[in-house]
Amino acid sequence: MLDYLVKATAYDGQIRAYAAITTHTVEEARKRQDTWATTTAALGRTLTISAMMGAMLKGKDTITTKIEGNGPIGVIVADANARGDVRGYVGNPHVDFESNEAGKLNVREAVGTEGFVSVVKDLGMRDHFTGQVPIVSGEISEDFTYYFATSEQIPSSVGAGVLVNPDLSVLAAGGFIIQVMPEATDEVISTLEKRIKEFPAISQLVQGGYRPEQILYELFGRDQVNILEEMPVQFRCKCSKERVERAIIGLGNEEIQKMIEEDDGAEANCHFCNEMYYFSGKELKALLQ
Repeated sequence: MLDYLVKATAYDGQIRAYAAITTHTVEEARKRQDTWATTTAALGRTLTISAMMGAMLKGKDTITTKIEGNGPIGVIVADANARGDVRGYVGNPHVDFESNEAGKLNVREAVGTEGFVSVVKDLGMRDHFTGQVPIVSGEISEDFTYYFATSEQIPSSVGAGVLVNPDLSVLAAGGFIIQVMPEATDEVISTLEKRIKEFPAISQLVQGGYRPEQILYELFGRDQVNILEEMPVQFRCKCSKERVERAIIGLGNEEIQKMIEEDDGAEANCHFCNEMYYFSGKELKALLQ
C-alpha cells in the first residue's frame, strides 16, 4: 500500500482530523540519511507530522519544522508542502539507545528535553509566519501538541509512531492530528479526550494494516467521520544541479575562480536527500559572470 493521508471532519464538523500512513516515506528518508533505529523513529515522527501540517496548506504554500533539542541527535528539520511532498534530515543520524520502560524506542533520550520546536510557514506573502515553543517532552508528538495549543491557539492532539525492523528498515509509520473547532461542545470534547486516552499505539494500527481512514473510524466511530480528501504522501527533494549552480554563482567570481585553481572542480551535497552534485573545472568556468 502506497503512503497517503486523509483530511476529515468528525462529530458534524466539530472536530477536524488528519491521518496518514508514511511507512515508505520514512523508509526512503532512513536510507538516504543512514539513520539508526532511535534516530529513524525521531525523524519519522517529525516527517509524518510535517506531512499532515503541509496538508493544511493550499497551493504552493510550504512549511518547515525544526526540532532543536539538547540530545545527541542534534537538529531535526523537515520541509513539506500542500501536495504531500515531504523531506527531512537529522544532525546526527547514528544515535541509538536501549528501549525505554514501555519497550519503545527512546526518542526522548535522543532528542533531549530542553530546546525548541520551530515552525515556519511560507504562505506566498512578503513575511513568513513563524512560531516557536519550548520542547516539553522530547517525544515529538507531545511537543507538536503543545505547539498547536500555544502558538496557533488550536486545542489539538498529535500522535505519530514508527516501528523499526531488526535490520533497521522501517516496519510501520503513521500518525494523526486531531483539532477541536471553536463550536465543539463540552460533551464532544469529553468524549474525544476519553477515546484518545484509550486509543492504541498508532504504529501498531499501521502494522496491523489499518489505512488512514480506518484509523479515524477507530478513533471516532465510522458513522461520525466525514472523509473530505485523500492525497498521496512521498519523500521528495527539490534539489537539482540547476539549484546548486545558482548557489555557486551566488558565491561570486572570486570564490568560483578559487575552486577552479585549487581543485579544478567542486562538489556539493544536499542535506535532505544526500545527493551529490559534481562540477568540473570547465563547468565552473561557464558559471563565471
